[in-house]
Amino acid sequence: MDQDFIRFGLAAFVTLLVVVDPPGVVPIFVALTKDEQPARRRKILIRAVLVAFGVAVFFLIAGRGVLSYLGVSVHAFAISGGILLFATAMPMLFGQRGGMQAPEGNERGSMGDDISVFPLAIPMLSGPGLIATILLLTSQVGGDPRRLVGVAVATALVFLVTFVSLYMGARLIAMLGVGGVHIATRVMGIVLAALAVQYVLNGVSGYYSSLITR
Repeated sequence: MDQDFIRFGLAAFVTLLVVVDPPGVVPIFVALTKDEQPARRRKILIRAVLVAFGVAVFFLIAGRGVLSYLGVSVHAFAISGGILLFATAMPMLFGQRGGMQAPEGNERGSMGDDISVFPLAIPMLSGPGLIATILLLTSQVGGDPRRLVGVAVATALVFLVTFVSLYMGARLIAMLGVGGVHIATRVMGIVLAALAVQYVLNGVSGYYSSLITR
């Protein structure tokens, strides 16, 4: 295989893996799904990874053109995602179920009434950082279809690693016990709130930086 293809694909894989940060999402996933049955938790995980991967592929193929057409910047994604994440973190701080989680007894659920789409898929797994990274990588493709394939393969591998990491991490629930999970929920609520504020700060600083460099 072409060395440039391997080198570029490997660089894309490492970059995307660092941005998605599966180990960092594990404790938040555990805290958000602490009240779910194992079968339900697996469905949430599978749906979250598939939706996040779909979003990544969309921005890989058409992201730059769509954002340019709509006049929306990645910084706006960061600010809006941060605000929504903060709203999710508040109930966790008091040991309650997140506002976007499925109601008790809702085994089937839809894509709009559980946590698989928000906040797991968006913005935890495919947030502003991933979108910005994919747009940056596609700008480096330079019309080379092999490089574009390399980014696509790297993206698929990253989400495969993410699925395995979250699936194994979910087993921590049984080890922690009820009390441990309640403590973890509050701690992760603080972490999630801080992450939400950081998203907003990154969006604001990125926006003003773009104005200065124009």
